[in-house]
Amino acid sequence: MDFKLTPEQLMIQKVARQVAQEVCEPLAAEIDRTHRFPKEAFQKLTECGLMGVGFDPKYGGSGGSRLDQVLINVELAKVCGTTSSVFSIHQGSIYVIEKHGTEEQKQKYIRPLVEGGVVGAFALTEANAGSDAAGVQTTAVEDGDDYIINGTKCFITGGFSAEIFTVFAMTDPTKKTGGLTAFIVEKGTPGFTVGKVEDKMGIRGSEAAELIFDNVRVSKKNIIGQLNKGFKYAMEAIDINRVTVAASQALGLAEGAFEQAVKYSKERIQFGKPIAKQQGIGWYLAEMKSRIEAARWLVYNAAWKLDNKIPCTQESCIAKLFASETARFVTDKAVQIHGGYGYMTDYAVERMFRDAKITEIYEGTNEIQKLVIAREILK
Repeated sequence: MDFKLTPEQLMIQKVARQVAQEVCEPLAAEIDRTHRFPKEAFQKLTECGLMGVGFDPKYGGSGGSRLDQVLINVELAKVCGTTSSVFSIHQGSIYVIEKHGTEEQKQKYIRPLVEGGVVGAFALTEANAGSDAAGVQTTAVEDGDDYIINGTKCFITGGFSAEIFTVFAMTDPTKKTGGLTAFIVEKGTPGFTVGKVEDKMGIRGSEAAELIFDNVRVSKKNIIGQLNKGFKYAMEAIDINRVTVAASQALGLAEGAFEQAVKYSKERIQFGKPIAKQQGIGWYLAEMKSRIEAARWLVYNAAWKLDNKIPCTQESCIAKLFASETARFVTDKAVQIHGGYGYMTDYAVERMFRDAKITEIYEGTNEIQKLVIAREILK
């Protein structure tokens, strides 16, 4: 299997790297410090056409593949975990609409999301429905030509800035997973408000927000796909997001921290020579590089299978599990190589260390990944 990048993919990677270095990196520390949404980066990614990569040009997208999305997200994560998270989860919010939405929904909602600078959000998680997605308690009750939604979502990335939400609610609570339905809900709909925005350890500008639905009336025209098929759609999206969100972000964070560690170890002089020439540091760098390369091929393989419509639940879980553990390992060692300076907010590795932790938690905790991998093995 040849994962050599095509000329088109190399160009996408080059443009993403340029945006990352020119727009995202200079703002990363300030965004982390102030916890604000990376609006400049979001706008630039939209202007460059990168926000539309992976989506049909018929609806304003740029075409391309899941691997293309991975390449972009890696470059963003190398310099700013917040921007990486916002970019990839925004794209993830579009997937369900493109895959299962009506033609009217696609024309109305996808174009502003990929080329109009409008932020999208994927609203599944609740206080009692994290790893157990079947525990959703938000309800949608039929009322004539509408559904009335009541409930609360939490930890919704981009939730404060988003204008278009893919929301999952129970339309038949007696069926558990078989009673979940996906809706499109627009910002400003009466009864729909944003509550608390969480103060997080890392990816601080990505707005993990609480969404409150108080008798929110949504037309049946805003149901995505079939009634009571929402759980299936959500699991499809999470299968993809394991790779395009968590795994690729983890790979990028690891690469970024590794580059910082190599640079610092060449410049830092102790005992009369660069610390890179100390055997212990050299071994750290060798371990870091080895894990990064292993993670890269796992992530690329999972993305390739997604693009070729080959079932890859196990592969996507393995890629997410290994890449996120790699990000934690590499960012930890990068801080260690920097010594006392690595503990200071003046150095990017301190932020990367905090950002990396989320990759072991969202898009399915690593404990859930292990359960799914074991289930696939034992089929």
